[in-house]
Amino acid sequence: MRQIILDTETTGFEPHNGDRIIEIGAVEMFKRRLTNNNYHQYIYPERTVPQDAIDVHGITDEFLQDKPVFAKVADAFMEYVAGAELIIHNAPFDVGFINHELSLLPGNKWGKIEDHCVITDSLKMARKSYPGQRNSLDALCKRLGIDNSNRTLHGALLDSEILADVYLIMTGGQTALTLNAGSQDADTDAESKVQVRSDRPALKILKATDAEILLHQKKLEEISKKSGQELVW
Repeated sequence: MRQIILDTETTGFEPHNGDRIIEIGAVEMFKRRLTNNNYHQYIYPERTVPQDAIDVHGITDEFLQDKPVFAKVADAFMEYVAGAELIIHNAPFDVGFINHELSLLPGNKWGKIEDHCVITDSLKMARKSYPGQRNSLDALCKRLGIDNSNRTLHGALLDSEILADVYLIMTGGQTALTLNAGSQDADTDAESKVQVRSDRPALKILKATDAEILLHQKKLEEISKKSGQELVW
């Protein structure tokens, strides 16, 4: 499955009030490995960037003056993401901005991005895994032990790379991001390790005795009493 971890930077929070995308960053992942087939584009928003937005991402009007408008990069961007699963932290925000930019194109030939991609919201996943806790990208990095010391300002490509780490840990712990996705030897080795003989004998199932179950229950009650909390397992 081809997956793309994506992030945007914008001039503000509300596209329908005139805010625009100024940066798109995305990293491609195939079979849970980064491929180095990244997408990174700064975009001239055809408006000024407010100072409060500059304080977040550091992208100024002067820097964007010679960058292309979205209409010039739309086809290349959509061709890059088409057919992939997009993993986005707080997906409604970025998807809303992308769809607004697409709607401004003459003829709007692409429609909406969800017409071409599966959208996965990693913030929604995090809230399900860690209910009642802060689940910003910085908070998840701290919780999961991911180094984000380079993230002094928000940046679409850097945030996408960090989110790739977060997503892999949240969905299974594999974070070997530097492996070459084109390595057939690695794939062959992985496949050979999971092969099982079809004629192997059935696994023997050992069930706990009544006495063992009773001892287990007493141990749980003892732990619960000492901790002052009711155990849920």
